[in-house]
Amino acid sequence: MLLDEIDKKLLEYLQADSKKTTKELSNKLNLSVTAVYERVKKLEREAVINNYVALLNKEKIDKNFVVFCHVKLVQHTQDYVIKFEKEVANLNEVLECYHISGDYDYLLKVLVKDMAAYREFMVKKLTTINHIGSTQSMFVINEVKHTTTINF
Repeated sequence: MLLDEIDKKLLEYLQADSKKTTKELSNKLNLSVTAVYERVKKLEREAVINNYVALLNKEKIDKNFVVFCHVKLVQHTQDYVIKFEKEVANLNEVLECYHISGDYDYLLKVLVKDMAAYREFMVKKLTTINHIGSTQSMFVINEVKHTTTINF
C-alpha cells in the first residue's frame, strides 16, 4: 500500500496518542471527520495499523527487570526451530523473540520482577524447553531509549 503524506501524518498522530478522537485528528489534518474515519479504516483493513494498545509503566507494575537472552539450539533443524518457537511464544515473561543470525539462534526480551524471578524463569521455564544448547543473558542497567513509534 502506498501511503501519502496525510496517511503518514495520521499514523504519526495515532502512534503518539491512539486515543485521539476522529474530530481531534480531523482538526490537526484539516480534513473532515468522515475523511479521517475512512482513512483510519483503510489503514486498518490494509493491516498498516495492526492493533491499539496501552503501554504500561514497568515500575508501577513491579516488572522492571529487563533481560536480553541469547539462545542457541542444539541443532538448527526445522523440527527444533518450530518446537522452540511454539514453546517460547507461550512464555509470558518473553515480550519479544527474534530468530537472528550470528553465534546464537534467538534473541529474547524478557521482563520480570527481579534477578530471583529471572532465575526462576530460566530454571523452571526456559531451560525446560528441549533442544536448547546454551544461553547468554544480558541485564539492562539503564533504558536509554524506548519507543514504539515508527518514523517515516
